[in-house]
This record gives sequence, structure tokens and C-alpha cells, in this order.
Amino acid sequence: MSQHVPCPKCGTPDPEQVKFTWWGGMIGPKLLSHVKCVGCKNVYNGKSGASNTRGILIYSLVAVAIAFIIFFGLALLPLLLR
Repeated sequence: MSQHVPCPKCGTPDPEQVKFTWWGGMIGPKLLSHVKCVGCKNVYNGKSGASNTRGILIYSLVAVAIAFIIFFGLALLPLLLR
């Protein structure tokens, strides 16, 4: 018995867990329960069966914001330490 819902597109049970994506590396797919149907290759949220598009967008925006803060924090650090 799979811990994920069957594919909402074709109904194939037992999707495979996505291990790595370009948008989330190794952490994003685990946070969003991102799975891939072995039948039709559809990707979706394994807990709800819904699309992960909104979650991917939010995850990506937060990652960019954190990177922006770190980059400019490090760039401004020498100015603040004068």
C-alpha cells in the first residue's frame, strides 16, 4: 500500500517520490511531497493529488529572497564594520 494518492490524471497507483528538482534541489520535493506517476509521468502533491505549482512558486520566491538577503548582507558587512 502506497503512502501517496493515485495519479489524478490516469489513476495509476504507487507514484515514485521525486528525489531532486531544478527548483528545489533535494529539500523542495520532500517539503511538498512531490511525486511522479510511473504511468503518465504527471507530477503532483502525493498527499493531496493537487498540483504543486503554487508551492513551487512560493518555495522559489522564499529561496531567492533568502539568497538576496545573504548576498547583500555579506556585501554590506565590510561597510558596517568600519
